[in-house]
Amino acid sequence: MSEISFADAPSVMGPDSETLTLSSLPASNTTRWVTSRKAKVVAAIRGGLLTLEEASSRYRLTLDELAEWQASLERHGSRGLRATFVQQYRHIRGH
Repeated sequence: MSEISFADAPSVMGPDSETLTLSSLPASNTTRWVTSRKAKVVAAIRGGLLTLEEASSRYRLTLDELAEWQASLERHGSRGLRATFVQQYRHIRGH
């Protein structure tokens, strides 16, 4: 009988320099998307742990939502993933 080695599991570097694996990502039934969970999903996509389509299906999110998370993180850092920041930013831009 062979042992399962988690050292061989695919992994990527997470937003706080932690190692992310599929099992350490937010649960697929997540409905409350706090900044840290969004950042983990974006890191998993960027690192190739999940494709955009896999993340969309796994978390029942649209491709547009995920693309917005990626863009917000790139432009504004983790602060840009906060729901209140998005609301304030949209207000400032007149949307």
